[in-house]
Amino acid sequence: MNLGIGTWPARRVMVRPDATVLVFEGQSVTYREFELRVRKLANALRDSGVRHGDRVAYVGFNHPSLLETFFAAGLLGAAAVLINPRLRRAEVDYILRDSGATTVAFGQDQRENAVSLESELTDVRTWLSVDGGGSGQDFDDFLQSGGEDVIDEQLDLDELALIMYTSGTTGKPKGAMLSHNNLFYQYVNALIGQDLRQDEVHLAVAPLFHIAGLNMMALPTFMLGGTIIIQRQFRAPDVLREIQDSRVTSSFMVPAMLDSLSHAEGFDSADFSSVRAFMVGGSPLPERMLRTWAELDVAVMQGFGMTETAPGVRMLEPRDGVSKLGSAGRQHFFTESKLVDPLGETVAVGQPGEVIVRGPNVMSGYWNKPEETTKALEGGWYHSGDIAVEDEDGYLFIKDRIKDMYISGGENVYPAEVENALLDVPGVQEAAVIGVPDEKWGESGRAFVVLFPDVPNLTGQDIRDQLKERLASYKLPATVDVVDELPRTTTGKIQKHVLRERT
Repeated sequence: MNLGIGTWPARRVMVRPDATVLVFEGQSVTYREFELRVRKLANALRDSGVRHGDRVAYVGFNHPSLLETFFAAGLLGAAAVLINPRLRRAEVDYILRDSGATTVAFGQDQRENAVSLESELTDVRTWLSVDGGGSGQDFDDFLQSGGEDVIDEQLDLDELALIMYTSGTTGKPKGAMLSHNNLFYQYVNALIGQDLRQDEVHLAVAPLFHIAGLNMMALPTFMLGGTIIIQRQFRAPDVLREIQDSRVTSSFMVPAMLDSLSHAEGFDSADFSSVRAFMVGGSPLPERMLRTWAELDVAVMQGFGMTETAPGVRMLEPRDGVSKLGSAGRQHFFTESKLVDPLGETVAVGQPGEVIVRGPNVMSGYWNKPEETTKALEGGWYHSGDIAVEDEDGYLFIKDRIKDMYISGGENVYPAEVENALLDVPGVQEAAVIGVPDEKWGESGRAFVVLFPDVPNLTGQDIRDQLKERLASYKLPATVDVVDELPRTTTGKIQKHVLRERT
């Protein structure tokens, strides 16, 4: 009996075939219609050579075809690889090569990259253009070419279902491997923690190519048989209008989105009476934002997690938002987390320690990276690299990040990757990047660079401008400071805590 993710559309048809599953740009799709499209796409993929264990990549913003690709790959026993379309060509190139994807579907924002990569990535047999244009086959034409045969591919629930890439501290992305079982338990955790319902009308406005946008509310809503309204990208006026017109009941956002929504034209007179809850992740919400939504009787849940845990680790319920301000909350139902010292011993209440996590939602490892996998999953626990303290009530408070990663507008940014790009700029001899508080984005990057002696006229803005062609916009440091030297230990290691003290 196949209980994998790919069978879920057919299972929903057995329960609520004529309920609306998706709404996109004014067009509605029922579960029956969606299941048929997934089945035809799976048949077309199989006809094109996709087999059990292959990888099928999708590079694009929110679109029904992303979910169709995800489920169709799962139906064949293949793994979906969801890729951020904001990444530059070199970044997409690396992920496609590393994952070994044999099929790539791409949105309109990736047409140029797809055309240039097609001749180089010989392992990719099929290129599919979601919005038309480019050199790939039209996605919908390809889908419609597939037959309607029922696919019954037997698989083990511990097999790979999804690879989500997260930038590593070495500057190279790492593919977190998530199984069908990992995803199932993540959705159960989400359903229990968020009290979602069968009549849910979920607004999917956070990126579905990110683990939280996909797994915290969107797919749990699908599992229940609710409706998912998809918007390509976040635009506050559009979100405000959609919430009222469609009587939206829930949405996942990062704090910058929620803050932008509260400043959108028409907010003061908007009707939020249909909204049961917003789920927020990425960084803690400031008290002013919590109070804004509390006055509207809109519950705001805050979550803490990571790609490697699919992502749920902790959740802060709305009732605790003010009394436990800044907290990451308590544990999810099927997930354990604790704080340990450098020797792996559990720390006392109120003492800082590294957050480690275990549970059925935790990844099996990093794709093609056995050494990193062994290190990350030492002792059967995922070692997050986050430093936190836990109070006497069991609420977690994140204090720092061992890995120096910061979150800008909901996007994870790893300084090592930005530093590598800075060192590629002619004239830059040394570089260090830290995350600093940012009123709009939660955090942004601040770079410190030392120039070679013969390039005294290179300014921080000159350097930043050169990075625009090398890095996605959210990875660009907000400021680049040219300094005489970087603080270092006696062994030569850069002292980032000293840089933080200077800001």
